[in-house]
Amino acid sequence: MYKQVYDPVGHSLGLSSILAALALLVLFVLLGGLRWKAHWASLVALAVALVVAIAVYGMPVGQALDAGLEGAAFGFYPIMWIVINAIWVYNLTRETGHFEVLGRSMESISNDQRLQALVVAFCFGALIEALAGFGTPVAITSVMLIALGLRPLKAASVALVANTAPVAFGAIAVPITTLAQVSSLPVHQVGSMVGRQTPFLALFVPLALVFMLDGRRGVRQTWPAAVTCGVAFAIGQWLCSNYLSVQLTDIVAALVSAGAVVLLLRVWSPTEPLAADRRAPTGRGRPAVAGGSTDDPAFVERMGAREQRRDPPGEVLRAYLPYLIIVVLFSLTQLGPIKSLLDQVTVKFAWPGLDVVNAKGKPLAAATFKLDWLLSAGTVLLVSGLLTMAVLRVGLRTALRAYGATLVQLRYAILTVLTVLALAYVMNFSGQTITLGQWMAKAGGFFAFLSAILGWLGVAVSGSDTSSNSLFGLLQVTAAKEAGLSPTLLAAANSSGGVLGKMISPQNLAIGAAAVGMQGQEGDLFRRVLGWSLLFLLVMCVLVVLQSGPLSFMVP
Repeated sequence: MYKQVYDPVGHSLGLSSILAALALLVLFVLLGGLRWKAHWASLVALAVALVVAIAVYGMPVGQALDAGLEGAAFGFYPIMWIVINAIWVYNLTRETGHFEVLGRSMESISNDQRLQALVVAFCFGALIEALAGFGTPVAITSVMLIALGLRPLKAASVALVANTAPVAFGAIAVPITTLAQVSSLPVHQVGSMVGRQTPFLALFVPLALVFMLDGRRGVRQTWPAAVTCGVAFAIGQWLCSNYLSVQLTDIVAALVSAGAVVLLLRVWSPTEPLAADRRAPTGRGRPAVAGGSTDDPAFVERMGAREQRRDPPGEVLRAYLPYLIIVVLFSLTQLGPIKSLLDQVTVKFAWPGLDVVNAKGKPLAAATFKLDWLLSAGTVLLVSGLLTMAVLRVGLRTALRAYGATLVQLRYAILTVLTVLALAYVMNFSGQTITLGQWMAKAGGFFAFLSAILGWLGVAVSGSDTSSNSLFGLLQVTAAKEAGLSPTLLAAANSSGGVLGKMISPQNLAIGAAAVGMQGQEGDLFRRVLGWSLLFLLVMCVLVVLQSGPLSFMVP
C-alpha cells in the first residue's frame, strides 16, 4: 500500500510544488514552445511524472506503473472509444457523399460562414456536449465546419474554443453531480452557482468565434447574431440551472440559442456575407474565402459548381439523419427506465495491483475502473454508425474499410490520449496534483482569484471537468472555510474555471487535430487557442473575486 504524502521535499508545500509542476511544465514547453508532436511531448512528460512520483514522493515502482496503466485504459475507454466511433460515422458520410450534401444544406441556413459556425460549433456543439461530453463535440463539429469550407486547423480551433461554456453542464450534468458528491454540497446549490458564472462566458464566446473567423470586420458585421446567440444561451443556462433542471441545462440552452439565431436570420442578415463560394472584399491582403483562394481557378470552379447544385429533399434528410440518430439515441439512453436497464451490465472492479490511500488513510475512488458497456457514449455512437449504414445504404465491406481507415487516422491521437491520461493518473495517485492544489489554497483570501485557476489546471491535465471536480472539489471547500469564503462559490469556480482548460488539454488537442486530419500539429492548435483560454480564465477569476465581495448577493 502507498499512502500519499503532499509535502515530500523538506515538508514544504512550496518546494514540493516546484517538482510537482515539473511534468506539466515539460509538457507545455515541448508542445507549445518547441513544437514537438503531442505523442512525443506527452511520453517525455509521463517519464518525468514517473521519476518524480518514485524518486521524490516515494511511490513504489509497481504502484506508479499501475496508476499509469489505469490512466491509459481510461484514455482508451471511454474517451477514445467515443472519438473512434464519432469519426467513423463522419467517414461513412464521406464515403457516400452525404457529407458534401450536409455542407450545402447548412449553407441554406445562411450564406455567411460566420453565422453557420455559430449554429454548428456553438449551438449544436453544446447539444452534443450535453448528451455525450468527453471530446465528442470537438470531434463532430470540427468535421462539420470543414463541410462549410473552413480550413482544417481553423475548424479545429473554432470547435475547441466553442467547447467552453457548455462543458460545466456536459454529459447530463455529470461534472456538477460529481462536484456535489465529493464536496458534500447540495446538487441544486452547486448547479445554481455554476449557472451564475458560465453564462458570462457564453456572452463572449460567440463574439470570439466570429473574430477567429474574420477578425474585427467579422465582429463589426455579425455582432447582432453573435450577441443574440450568446445572450439566448446565457439566459437558457441561468434559468434552467436555477429554476428547472441542472441535468437539462445545456440541452435547453443549446436549443434556445439555435432558435434565437434562426429567428433573427429571418429578419436580418450581414451586409457582406463571408462565404466559401463567392468572392468578397478581402482587406489587408486576407483571403476572401475559407477553404481556398479566389486566385485558384480550380477552387473557384469547384465552389461555383457547389453553389449551382441543388440536392433533392430526400438526400438532404439522409445527410442529417446520422446526427439526428446520435441526438435521439443519446436522449433515449438518459431516460430513467432505459438507463437503468442498460446499466445492469456495467462492471466495476478495483484496478489490479493499485493500492493507494490518501493522507487520511482513505482509499481513492479513482482506483475503481468502470466498464459501462451499453451506457458508454462510444457504444451509443457505434450503434448510431450501424444505423447510419442502413439509412445511407453503406455495405458491410465499405463500413469495415472505413473503420480500419479511422483507426489508422487516429493512431497518433490514441497514443497521445492514452499517454496524457497515464500522466494525469500518475500525478493524481502519487499526490503531485494535490500538492499543487494545497499550495495554492494557502493564499488565504486571494484564493478567490486562484480558485478558478486550480480548476483550469485540473482540466488542462486530465481533459475532463468531471475529473478536475473529483480531484479538487473537496479541497476547494476546505480552503474556502479556512479563508472565510463561500464553499459553494469556490466549488462552483472549480468547475467554471475548469471549462477553460478544456481547449488546451493535450487530450482534446489530439482529438481536434485527428478529427480534421492534422495529426502532429497539436502544437499549432495549442498556440492558436492558448490566448483565448487565458483571456477567458482571467474573466472568470475576476468574476469569482467580485462574487466573493461586491456581488456576493449572487451566491445562493
